[in-house]
Amino acid sequence: MRILIVGGTSFVGRAIAWSAWHRGHDVTVVNRGVTPNDLPEKIERLVGDRQGDLSALAERTFDVTVDSTAFRPSDVERLASALEDRGGRYLQISSISAYREPEFAGANEASCELWGDEGLDLDGPITGASYGPLKAAAERAATEYFSDQLTVVRPTFVIGSHDATLRFPYWVERVRKGGDIAVPGPRAHAMEYVDARDLANFVVHVAEEKLTGAYHVAGPQPAGHFVDMVEQIAAHVAPSGTTIHEVSAERVIELHLAGKFPLWTGAQSDKLLTLDSSLAISCGLDLRPLSDSVDDVTSWWGERAWPEHWLTGAEEARLLSPDAPTT
Repeated sequence: MRILIVGGTSFVGRAIAWSAWHRGHDVTVVNRGVTPNDLPEKIERLVGDRQGDLSALAERTFDVTVDSTAFRPSDVERLASALEDRGGRYLQISSISAYREPEFAGANEASCELWGDEGLDLDGPITGASYGPLKAAAERAATEYFSDQLTVVRPTFVIGSHDATLRFPYWVERVRKGGDIAVPGPRAHAMEYVDARDLANFVVHVAEEKLTGAYHVAGPQPAGHFVDMVEQIAAHVAPSGTTIHEVSAERVIELHLAGKFPLWTGAQSDKLLTLDSSLAISCGLDLRPLSDSVDDVTSWWGERAWPEHWLTGAEEARLLSPDAPTT
């Protein structure tokens, strides 16, 4: 197949490009040409900006278009205008954040409700509050422009190497340092994630099989727990003498350190991290063990320096000290 990937060189898009290439497809990526490119030479790279000039797509024809960077409905509209009827089937990478909070744990695609547009500035900035509703609006735009040729894939937290957000890498590298490790509780907090490579393989499989509709892409199934995830990482790569300390959510918040713990959802568990992925699994989603994702990050990270925005040793010691003030 001739596959166009919008994005294609950063994290999720990169993983999809590699997967499609490994499976023998004719792959083209289009992006601004800013992100360093480690893709095989046989993958064609076009320079284009979906906020501006997409003339590189003129008169090009594809069997499938995979859109990994649609954040607003206008993004979808501009791409549809540039491709006209030459993009083939359209597959959009959305997010579980496109949903309102489900009423119960274990919700599937049929029982979840997308955010509406009420009070939403469709051209406004992307913030923590607007990200999900804008992704939902982008899905509706995809339905408008691509209708019966549309597939939507909604992943949860995506983990693995090449993640510019450094969310999962924080936990891998913190555990590798060993010692006394602070992990926010409570232990019962739900947790789901998907390795970027598993997401990519599923996306390419869906394209090959011409599957339409919407799919949750999240594991483990049933959902795991946040503290358990960190303990599994520790069991795999922690040095001798490492101790995991569960810290109350209230103490983390009182010490103003909530933002230092990536992937943690705060004091309240999130039902969006308990979604049912049975449909995707029945259609070919294969979820690798967490240890495989940890090894991937470890190999990629190497000996890099500890990023300044990660939790410092002093901050962690204060959090773990019973005598530390909370104001």
